[in-house]
Amino acid sequence: MPRFCANLSMMFNEVAFLDRFDQAARAGFRAVEYLFPYDFPAGDIKARLDACGLEQVLFNAPPGNWAGGERGLACLPGRTTEFRDSIRRALDYAAALGCRMVHVMAGIAPAGISPVTLGSLYAANLAWAGEQASAAGVRLVIEPINHRDMPGFFLNTMAQGAAVVEAIGVDRLGLQFDIYHCQVTEGDITKRMEALLPVIAHMQIADVPARNEPGTGEINWEYVFPRIDALGYHGWIGCEYRPAGDTVAGLAWRQRYGVAA
Repeated sequence: MPRFCANLSMMFNEVAFLDRFDQAARAGFRAVEYLFPYDFPAGDIKARLDACGLEQVLFNAPPGNWAGGERGLACLPGRTTEFRDSIRRALDYAAALGCRMVHVMAGIAPAGISPVTLGSLYAANLAWAGEQASAAGVRLVIEPINHRDMPGFFLNTMAQGAAVVEAIGVDRLGLQFDIYHCQVTEGDITKRMEALLPVIAHMQIADVPARNEPGTGEINWEYVFPRIDALGYHGWIGCEYRPAGDTVAGLAWRQRYGVAA
């Protein structure tokens, strides 16, 4: 049966961030993920994890100037020093939180620069980061993101992501297979999942088109969830969706599809 972790950046927004850990545990989740922990001391987050009996599954490395529209540094020319500092900071948090997986966002491709140049820089940065993370007992993941939600994002398709993982090495890098992004960009979800399973390190879910909870859109979860089991995926699945209403009320999808947190 799939194992689901709550994404605290999107779920339980009825309360402040540090109070969402308790809300997730009360809703039956045993693990959490979120975008960024850096507004809070790692010790404060760890205290919430321990008090609620939760595992920290995943968070993102610093993305650059998020408020200014940046969505990662890995492919950006002239930002190597900042990128490396961001990885070091993420690994410090990972050590403090007992988290063994960190998502590294590729970034928005700058205009006027060859995709080959950007790809070379992206690979070089990930190779360096992968070495640092591996030494710290952490596996990095990369995620293809659709252009509707994030125009210009450098990494778009699951096949592109898998090729990067294979080039860097699956021992250091994994694919974050987000079903929502896959459906928006290219569809054929379960066949892509089947083909890429050896490099998939983490999965995330949301329905399409509104990115709400399963059962609110076009994806056939009655087929998708059993197929994940049948393929033998045993990792966590992040609930990276925006609840259509109250978070707890929206969790009725777990009963509808016969899955548990």
